Amino acid sequence: MKQSAESLFAQSIDECADSILATGHKVTTLVQGHMGTGKSSILKILASKLPDHIPCYFDCTTKDLGDLMLPKIVSDDTQDFVKFVPNEEMGMHHDKPIILMIDEFGKANPSVKNGMMRIMLERTMGNKKLHPESIVFATTNLGTEGVGDLLMPHHRNRITVIRMKKPTATEWIENYAFNAGIHPSLIMWVKENGEQLFQSYEEVDKPDDEVGGNPYIYHPQAQRPAFFTPRSAELASHWLWAKDKLSHNALKSNLIGTIGARGGADLDAYIELVDQLPTQEDIKTKPLEAKVPESSSAIVMIVYRALATMNKDFIDSFMVYLNRLDKEAQALFAMQVRNPKYQKQAIVMSNKKFTEWCIANNFMFSADKK
Repeated sequence: MKQSAESLFAQSIDECADSILATGHKVTTLVQGHMGTGKSSILKILASKLPDHIPCYFDCTTKDLGDLMLPKIVSDDTQDFVKFVPNEEMGMHHDKPIILMIDEFGKANPSVKNGMMRIMLERTMGNKKLHPESIVFATTNLGTEGVGDLLMPHHRNRITVIRMKKPTATEWIENYAFNAGIHPSLIMWVKENGEQLFQSYEEVDKPDDEVGGNPYIYHPQAQRPAFFTPRSAELASHWLWAKDKLSHNALKSNLIGTIGARGGADLDAYIELVDQLPTQEDIKTKPLEAKVPESSSAIVMIVYRALATMNKDFIDSFMVYLNRLDKEAQALFAMQVRNPKYQKQAIVMSNKKFTEWCIANNFMFSADKK
């Protein structure tokens, strides 16, 4: 499948956020990307970078033209007239800098797209203007996904359209999964199957072929009621955390209904590895006696589970247990802690046992308190 220029120069989610941050007060950037890959989370990224701005979410899929502004009758000393009041979701009533995300713009009613052009180009709606430091951007799915995202030439000519690339499995694991509390079994399954799970449908000509196909992902040429995306993976994680409350049949059914027939069945088979793992409580209370699995996959899963669930009450015991694992597992733990996006980094780096491990292993990495 021939790639477009936008696809060839697709940006990471952080690059998209930086682009919007640079000129979002002047230029509206429309971020196109695969479904379920975190486009709307750009709002959270921008809000963290601009703490004095108010984040505002405008959902185009729930709006008709009449929802953009409503008439308000106003009287003065000489006459009555009608003013138009913007929808609260646009945030114009704040009279402060805002970050306005216009979500699912490509799926909007054509009249809504036309009605949003002025705020996207001129930062104005009716007779009300956004604060000059306000940021405006929009998101939508790829047109080739076939889910109703369409833009007319006069729409595109008022905005900048960029492509957000799918994350790799490694990027998703290191930059999102650990911080979001994704179930360790799912993280490990993704690590081992990431090439297919995070593949773009644009790279697959015949999705159902045994050779060269991909049974896990969304593809516009395949009829799949459920499939794997980063978003559906997070939903599957919730089922895994609740698996002790479910029968095996119910768990497998729920996984299939969340990430698809092939993905759900494969993940269900994979989580049987969990039976090899020592419990978190065993590691916490008996770190010198807790079972060390023979399988390298199970050992990696223990490390991932610790990273995802780390807290101050667990780190001491885990460092004792970690020293019983092989050097590869120890390095895996330390390298992920080193990732600046790991939100529990301070818990580990301020721990005395971790500092001692770094010194003993000549690990080039500052373990200063944060």
